[in-house]
Amino acid sequence: MLAELAVRNLGVIERASLVLGAGMTALTGETGAGKTLVVHAVQLLVGGRADPAMVRAGATEAVVEGRFVNPDGSELVLRRVIPAAGRSRAYMDGTMASAPELAELGAGLIDLHGQHQHQSLLRPRTQREALDRWGGVDLHPLAAAREELRALAGNLAALGGDARARAQEIDLLRYQVDEIAAAQLENPDELERIAEREDLLADATSHLGEGHAARQALAGDDGVIDKLGSALAALGARKAFAPLSERLGAAAAELDDTVAQLRSVLETIEDDPQALADVRARHQLLRELTRKYGDTLAEVMSFGARAAERLSQLERHEELAIELESGIIAAQRHLDREAQAVAAVRRAAAPGLAAAVTEHLASLALPGGTLEVGVSGDPPSDGVELCFSANRGTPPGPLSKVASCRATASSCASARTGALRPARCPRWPPAAS
Repeated sequence: MLAELAVRNLGVIERASLVLGAGMTALTGETGAGKTLVVHAVQLLVGGRADPAMVRAGATEAVVEGRFVNPDGSELVLRRVIPAAGRSRAYMDGTMASAPELAELGAGLIDLHGQHQHQSLLRPRTQREALDRWGGVDLHPLAAAREELRALAGNLAALGGDARARAQEIDLLRYQVDEIAAAQLENPDELERIAEREDLLADATSHLGEGHAARQALAGDDGVIDKLGSALAALGARKAFAPLSERLGAAAAELDDTVAQLRSVLETIEDDPQALADVRARHQLLRELTRKYGDTLAEVMSFGARAAERLSQLERHEELAIELESGIIAAQRHLDREAQAVAAVRRAAAPGLAAAVTEHLASLALPGGTLEVGVSGDPPSDGVELCFSANRGTPPGPLSKVASCRATASSCASARTGALRPARCPRWPPAAS
């Protein structure tokens, strides 16, 4: 619900502010007072076309703001700025937005009625939705059936119908699948590990030399461990040095463990030119695969799996095509049944909706008004049309064509009840019933 409207520098309106309460609000005034501009202001808030010519003379821009209250009590503030030169700007709760976003949001906030235009009810889709709501038409099974048929048709198209193109794709896929399979990829982290292995083998001689030198310095004759043992022996069991002796003992144990680990690492280092050549060849192969099929080995492995699946589909083309065609036939039958069910509910609901609206017209000062609801077209019979007549004896016509006459007839009927002065009604007195 629109709760508050503020307009500045729009046409003849220099500044206006309206606070709207519950119920009906009537805005009156002489010609040129700006009543139509208020409607234009509301239209701008819900995505209407902005014309710089609407800006008040002498002003740099026009501003329209509206505060809306939702059924749950939450509020939404929309703002539209129309410069005298340049493109308009739109805001939703202070955040920039586009005019199409306002239009989409405004469809659920405002429904504008005019003498020559009804913003929503004249649309065939809206009329169809009105009938579906009245009749409790469940469109979900129909939508699911359509989606099932669409998916099967897409899968059939994806199989490829051109034999030559299919053969070319099979050759390419078979080459890609074989190339990836020949690499025997198992670990997606192999590229990083093999790079480390290559670095180790490439400098194996230096690694071994430095490693043995370090081991000799620690555990060789007169090495660190021997000197540490001499220090421990010198301190002996003297209580004055007991804390230091404990620390030296712990350091000796740590050095023994370090030397053992150093020995183990040295045993793994190979000074093997052939092993280095093999590792380099493997590294180059993996890098070539990532250049072709993905940035990482994980992506290469995923590509290989997809390519193998696609290859299997193409090689089983005839078999899969027969299966899909059978599925499409069954899905089409299912869709036809759902469409017929929707059409049946719509046709059954149409008279009830027409009767209910016709009965309500009397309370709107249209005792002679009638509404008919037409349902046409092949199942699901989407051709729903509301036909209206304001007076007895006048055949109902499509709502889109009689809407302007309906607005005038409504005014005439209101005048007959005293709500309007007869002098203002161009069709007074009403047609004889």
